[in-house]
Amino acid sequence: MPHTRTDLPAYADLHADATALLSRWSPTSPAAAAARDRTLELLTAGPVALGRGHRAGHVTASALVLDATGQRVLLCLHGKFRKWVQLGGHCEPGDRSLAAAALREATEESGIAGLVVDPVPIDVDIHQVACQGGSLHYDIRFAVLAPAGAAERVSAESEALGWFPPDRLPEPLAHATEQLVAPALAAFARRAAG
Repeated sequence: MPHTRTDLPAYADLHADATALLSRWSPTSPAAAAARDRTLELLTAGPVALGRGHRAGHVTASALVLDATGQRVLLCLHGKFRKWVQLGGHCEPGDRSLAAAALREATEESGIAGLVVDPVPIDVDIHQVACQGGSLHYDIRFAVLAPAGAAERVSAESEALGWFPPDRLPEPLAHATEQLVAPALAAFARRAAG
């Protein structure tokens, strides 16, 4: 459901977080740097850029979930476009940070309790979607770590969930999902070393 102007105050904290986070973020690739700059430009529209009703595009948050060993990633077979993709989606009124939005989406879509988000983005990607008859998702992506023994549960938004070794991802794979693996593994290694 599109958000109305009266919803905009609920996005104020998230807008401030997104602007600050992306302004200080060191991109993981040249493509991510260009997408970050375009996203910061979108955010000059104000909190409206966080709501799915913004036709020019809106910020979303997603997560590549790693198992406790860092040897498998969790992907979902998306119910609408029938491709394997990381977990994630639209920001909601009241989300206080992009990392929290990504964690909420990962928890809802995986059914796994106890997920932990690395607060530093691993990628930014802009892609065409069918929202509002055609729009863009400015997707901020995070690494999320699952607890040992995590058992996933399929949600209403996916056909299936599966754990895959990073070097053997399933097909068909959504655009730009594979590029998340290396920075997610780097985030896992930093966390394990720290």
